[in-house]
Amino acid sequence: MKKRICVIDGQGGGIGATVIKYVKSAYDERVELIALGTNAIATSQMLRAGANKGASGENAICHTVNTAHCIVGPVSITWANAMLGEVTPKMAEAVMSCAAFKFLLPLFQENAEIMGVNSEPLPHLVKTVVEKRLKEVIEHV
Repeated sequence: MKKRICVIDGQGGGIGATVIKYVKSAYDERVELIALGTNAIATSQMLRAGANKGASGENAICHTVNTAHCIVGPVSITWANAMLGEVTPKMAEAVMSCAAFKFLLPLFQENAEIMGVNSEPLPHLVKTVVEKRLKEVIEHV
């Protein structure tokens, strides 16, 4: 059975699209990539990047995360009202309550900073997730 990886993003979907490109390049069809956008534009961008399936909105995210082996997205997917209000409290709760392992990228537009986290460009963060951490989940979950 393929491992199901849900990539969650909002606004323009650029972070999610980058994640999907890297994962698709590294694992091709060995994983099932599900694009979950807080809006249709984000989902569309992630589908163009190579996701196998995609859905948008609160209900799609709340329902689908429960089927995931792994979730990848910006840390703000766990914060109610983040991304200019696109992340609803129900979405944040669903992400944090599901059993899937979460890889949260420390990228946000909110007026917050996580102390002790080094600022890295998105490609470096995604490369670390894909080449090191995601491999462990795919092989051991």
